[in-house]
Amino acid sequence: MNRRRPPLRVWVWTAATLVVVAVAVLAWRGSDAAATSSTTSAPPVTPVGVPAAALTADWSVVTGGPPTASVVESGRVLVPAADGVAMVDPVTGDEAWHYTRAGARLCGSTAVDGVVVVLFSTGGRCNELTALRATTGERVWYRSVGFRADATLTSTDRIVLAVSPTGLATVDPLGNNIRWHHPADAGCRILDASAGTTGVALLQRCADGDVQAQLLDGFAGTLTWTADLGAGDAQLAGADAVVGVVAGDQLRALSAADGATLQALALPADDGSAPLQTSVGATALVWARGALTAVDAGTGAVAWSAPARGLPAVPDGKQAATSVVVPEDGAVVTRDLLTGAETARSTAPDLPAGGRTAVVGPVVVVGTADGRAAYS
Repeated sequence: MNRRRPPLRVWVWTAATLVVVAVAVLAWRGSDAAATSSTTSAPPVTPVGVPAAALTADWSVVTGGPPTASVVESGRVLVPAADGVAMVDPVTGDEAWHYTRAGARLCGSTAVDGVVVVLFSTGGRCNELTALRATTGERVWYRSVGFRADATLTSTDRIVLAVSPTGLATVDPLGNNIRWHHPADAGCRILDASAGTTGVALLQRCADGDVQAQLLDGFAGTLTWTADLGAGDAQLAGADAVVGVVAGDQLRALSAADGATLQALALPADDGSAPLQTSVGATALVWARGALTAVDAGTGAVAWSAPARGLPAVPDGKQAATSVVVPEDGAVVTRDLLTGAETARSTAPDLPAGGRTAVVGPVVVVGTADGRAAYS
């Protein structure tokens, strides 16, 4: 039985179709979609209770990505890695969801207002921003950007701040719009910047060798003031309630209104740790070189000071509170916000130094530049 062979044009169409399919498969394999690993989860169930009188170490993890000031958001613990982030359960340390990009580099991550914002580099620059819902891992928004390869992220309520030596940019965490850019002054390079309740504070070193502190309006980006700090070393603690700066062996609290030095406290010799800062209402809480100091934002008066392993836990959103939970040697101690008087104590072994503390029900979480640890 003779069968007619298909016309030549059919063979041509078939071959062309196979080529298109092969190219599509190869393109998908090399695409961002194929390189992205994204999981989601149900919202967390918030653990009930308060820290016990004696805490034990539950779990710990080493973080592999760029450090982030964010530790806990929406009841989950943020764990950065070199290629993305994961959110884990504070009680068990088990992963709830993750978002990673094979072949891309995580430039920075931060968590605020119920979202986790991640900045990736897929080439030379840090060029992609994505926001993920902190509770579930679902994507909220995405946008391309053109930040420098050394850009990092930090945040405060309603502001995500991208920082690089040549300039700053702020992004709306609940939308994908860039609000403003701020270049370093001519002849200057930005050493550090932080977003807080006072606005966006930065330190820059200029051509004459001097360091300047500046405060910008967090939403408009306009310059509020500039303060000269001299030619020595300086580190920015934060921009909550006051602008906190470690200059040489002094802790300086600069007024949010005009940059005047409200307080200058002598510090012990440099131990290599980076200062940290947060606030509750009008009280700034600054940790520097092994001591936590509570400073009144209006007068600069020191309300109290105590030895500490790092920054204390404060209420979400820095709402009004009467106490803070301070990590100390061998214990986490609840102290009265205004007086520093001890009101409760939970023993805790081997608390890491130089971290930020959060309390989730009965669990105390400490996040440092290179890890997370939980105690209950």
